[in-house]
Amino acid sequence: MTQRRSGDTSIDPEAEVELSAGGAVVRDHEVIVIVPVKRDASRRRVLALPKGHLDGRETPEQAAQREVAEETGVTADLIDKLGDVEYSYERRGRRRQKRVAFYLFTYRSGRLEDHDQEIEDARWMPLEQAVHALTYPGEREIARRALSRVSPDR
Repeated sequence: MTQRRSGDTSIDPEAEVELSAGGAVVRDHEVIVIVPVKRDASRRRVLALPKGHLDGRETPEQAAQREVAEETGVTADLIDKLGDVEYSYERRGRRRQKRVAFYLFTYRSGRLEDHDQEIEDARWMPLEQAVHALTYPGEREIARRALSRVSPDR
């Protein structure tokens, strides 16, 4: 999977872009990270932020909040948008393009053990560690932005 930041022209602007949304849920300089049951293209475990497709007429903000709740078992309050991550991947021999809108959330309530069956593990991780530990560069950048927002002296 190739991830990029906005402004990179490596993705064909004419192709249809699949939209998803997700979130960085923070509490006391920690963020929730997940290990999905589904592996990457090389069948390796992935350490990620919760995210998923928009359902029906959902806004990206609504989808992000729903995905956070489903994949982590917690309720969180939306703070602000952190940015978009764009990348391409291959499915059934066809190249697809995707944009994920990420939002900053603050933890309100709930237990990580209550995540859905698509998630193998959900846990709190220090934001500074997540900046280096998340599998994909785009999500590491989102964690950096979240860290910057919760640590104004950075």
